[in-house]
Amino acid sequence: MTPLNPLRKLDSENTWKKNDALVLFGELFQRGYANGLVEEAEKHQMHVIKGTVGRREKDELRPLNAEELAAVDGPIINVPLEAGFDMDKTSKGISPVDMLKDIKLSQWEDTKLDFSAIEECRKNGVLRFKKQLAQYVAELEKHIVPGRNFLLAHLMAGGVPRAKIIMPLMNRVFKGTGDRYLESEKFWTSDLGRLCQVNFIEVTAETYRHFIEGTAHFREKVKQAGGQVSYLAYGYHGTEILIDGKLTWQTYTPYLQGWAKMKLEEISKTFFNQGIASCVYNCPEILTNSSSIFQGVEVSLYPLIHMLDSENPTVAKQVRSQCQTLLKADKTLENVFQVMKKYYAEPEIISMNREFARWPMQSTRTQMEVMLKCSDDVFELHETPKQLITSVLSEVVFKSCGRLMLNDSLKPTSSARWIGHDAVAKYYH
Repeated sequence: MTPLNPLRKLDSENTWKKNDALVLFGELFQRGYANGLVEEAEKHQMHVIKGTVGRREKDELRPLNAEELAAVDGPIINVPLEAGFDMDKTSKGISPVDMLKDIKLSQWEDTKLDFSAIEECRKNGVLRFKKQLAQYVAELEKHIVPGRNFLLAHLMAGGVPRAKIIMPLMNRVFKGTGDRYLESEKFWTSDLGRLCQVNFIEVTAETYRHFIEGTAHFREKVKQAGGQVSYLAYGYHGTEILIDGKLTWQTYTPYLQGWAKMKLEEISKTFFNQGIASCVYNCPEILTNSSSIFQGVEVSLYPLIHMLDSENPTVAKQVRSQCQTLLKADKTLENVFQVMKKYYAEPEIISMNREFARWPMQSTRTQMEVMLKCSDDVFELHETPKQLITSVLSEVVFKSCGRLMLNDSLKPTSSARWIGHDAVAKYYH
């Protein structure tokens, strides 16, 4: 495991220049971490080159059509980069999604999958992805100009198989209490969980390896043109936040993507040790459209307000005001902090969510009930569940992360860094 290696300050001499390029390997969606990176690159007047994972029509993967392209600002390489293998087929025409389509909820635990067939699908998915990657790189090379530096940002994450049986089970793992609670380890060690894990690793981690290997010739051409190439990827491996006045590492449990994120760090380390500028930035938890299944992941956002109080008082005043307007008329942020104080004092949370060396961990019933109750209690303080203070705080996180990552990524000093609430609060503007 990579040692905890926080990124605490900006380097004033470590900057990208006007007309350098930020390349988005993957697709930019709303309310996500990468939006902060794009905003910061635009402030530096960098050339932003976007990408796409493509769109599915039945079993076919296609590039964006004219209408979809019209909605994209700026240049885009319109080669579909969808990763994973859940819809790739064996020589007999069967995909993992096909294997799962007739499984009923009552049968999931006893289901046995053919992992030799799944391995064939995985290999076919990798071949497809590498073929698309080669087309993508050929287009990317057209953007090389003398003296231009390139920051290649890996945005790939996820990999939940697109089969109806999976999401109800994952909802029980991440949101279930009482009779609906499903122990994460029970799911993870089942054949369905094993399939998810292999696909998570392919999407979240192995695409980074393919990306760096597939752009070797591109790197050489950039170097010959007087530029350099750096790589970054978005990780998650817990976050340092303020608990009882102290900066403390903590995490969300159960984070089943965690094993894939650790593989991502391992891949980055391999290339970093070869002299390639590569860094995985482990960012704080935010609540996005894609992370909303992980109810409770937002809990660690609330202490950011206290960190802003100490590191950035002017901004803290503005953020507090924005957050207060989203609470019920008879509630204040102090009510939120009371819930948080109780939550972080719970023995099950202390034992399950604060041991860095044991990450990632599986859930327990008590830990999930405590976390989900805390989440519900804070949501209940809001005027409406459609407007949450986590949106305000998430924006602070992704904007600061964008600034810190862009600054550090020109000449990274490590293959993995952690961005904690201290740096987020200090460098938000």
